[in-house]
Amino acid sequence: MKKLLFGNEAVARGLWEAGCGVVSSYPGTPSTEITEYFAKYDDAYAEWAPNEKVAMEVAFGASLRGVRSACAMKHVGLNVAADPLFTLSYTGVNGGLVVCVADDPAMHSSQNEQDSRHYAIGAKIPMLEPADSAEALEFARAAFDLSEEYDTPVILRMCTRIAHSRSLAEVGEKTVHDAGEYTRNPGKYVMVPANAKKRHPFVEERTRKLVQLAENCAFNKVFAGSRTDMGIITSGTAYQYVREVFGDTVPVMKLGMVNPLPEQSIRDFAAKVDRLVIVEELDGIIESHVKNMGIECEGKSLFSPIGELSQKIVAEVLGAVSPAAADVPAIDTPARPPQMCAGCPHRGLYYAMTKLKLKCLGDIGCYTLGAQPPLSALDSTLCMGASISGLHGFVKADPERARDTVCVIGDSTFMHSGITGLADIVYNDSGATVIILDNSITGMTGHQQNPTTGYTIKGDPAAKIDLEALCRALGVNRVRVVDPYNIKECEDALKEELAAPEASVIISRRPCILLKNVKKGAPLHVSTDKCKSCKMCMKLGCPAISLRDGKAKIDDSLCTGCKVCASLCPFDAITE
Repeated sequence: MKKLLFGNEAVARGLWEAGCGVVSSYPGTPSTEITEYFAKYDDAYAEWAPNEKVAMEVAFGASLRGVRSACAMKHVGLNVAADPLFTLSYTGVNGGLVVCVADDPAMHSSQNEQDSRHYAIGAKIPMLEPADSAEALEFARAAFDLSEEYDTPVILRMCTRIAHSRSLAEVGEKTVHDAGEYTRNPGKYVMVPANAKKRHPFVEERTRKLVQLAENCAFNKVFAGSRTDMGIITSGTAYQYVREVFGDTVPVMKLGMVNPLPEQSIRDFAAKVDRLVIVEELDGIIESHVKNMGIECEGKSLFSPIGELSQKIVAEVLGAVSPAAADVPAIDTPARPPQMCAGCPHRGLYYAMTKLKLKCLGDIGCYTLGAQPPLSALDSTLCMGASISGLHGFVKADPERARDTVCVIGDSTFMHSGITGLADIVYNDSGATVIILDNSITGMTGHQQNPTTGYTIKGDPAAKIDLEALCRALGVNRVRVVDPYNIKECEDALKEELAAPEASVIISRRPCILLKNVKKGAPLHVSTDKCKSCKMCMKLGCPAISLRDGKAKIDDSLCTGCKVCASLCPFDAITE
């Protein structure tokens, strides 16, 4: 039976149909929905882990026991999980293990534009790349057989356009996969140097066998065309653009296994065309492989390594007519940068910080939007957890900065990778002030639970980590909680903690305004008679507030009644 499936939904379905018993992940767009959809199957176990490294290690533990397992993450999450990944290549698996990673070309919701194929090559692990939901399901299901047959983890590479689009996929029944026997085998799984040295030759031999598999792999397909003047080698989303532009006219070699890449089949394909073009997003990995074989081809000399491709780009570069190039008049739409929601609990604290002219090292989450004007509250954003570690280094480099510099990190991000940074601050005594923005949820990726919320991925009650107790256990003596809607309370706390001679933590606590259980206040109203056009309320950057005829106006449909703007108005013009 065929169903119209979201790409990530199809991956989850494929994992389930293959008999996957354990999935552990950390949410990260565009990978998040893989685990959310898998969690809907009640006959398998799913969880949110504190970070991607933990998730991959959980998957390894389940595999070691003989149960098919998986983990999912976005491309930058694979950086966090790289430590276990490279050694997993040596240990191999017991039950099949699939690593689902979603890249984000064009950086729709990411801090860099990373190509995860490099990890497959570096770790010497096979990688499959689907081009639609049908293949996402098929490849996820088949990846377990590949994993177990070749004793290797397998990476399934998604990207934003495939993960977040819908297409038809053939759904089947679940294959009951009994847990394999666990036999103690230190030589295979205890990676001390003596054992690892013996496993490395296995990895090289496995790679040789996988190269042979790639020559006749069902995931790699050749589509004959009516032309011989040009042939295209491509994969993933780029394949869809190529087919939409050229249809069946140009011969196409579509690679579903993107590591290792075949050689002889590429030579055979290249020999049938006069001009060979490699169409791939981000880095020229296929192109480099083909050129290293001594085959003349074109790739990144035509297509940029930056951003996404499209039908229009492919058509323009290769001299074709794009099906998307209809006579549609150009529309000059105003830019609409992402911004914090009306009533966002972070806004009041950020305003207090900017009022005090503090420097602030930021982190990864919806609170990163505080970098936008008019608040412009952040000085840096690097990666998960870097705000705390970076603050420590900033202050150690210039101790006077401990009096006017803070960092911000969300509750979920703190659990992900902020704890060790705070331990460094305490242990090496920089006296820095850390602000944990506790909005009671993992916000930007769509309201996933985390170890501080008290609920599991299925919404069941769970142990809830006490942030105050955790910070004190790490050795922080000065821990206080503030309400970010109370700007004066935030100002007072910032002044006092920055003046303190030791490390301190301020927990800014108020739940995300978009949570279903959060009761919103009545919309506020601006009295035009009292409004003096001072624009104090505009300094908050709240999307519910605008100017009409020089006077402030509040949009009833957006206002959540937080009253932060009312506390700033010197003329009491903003009321319920």
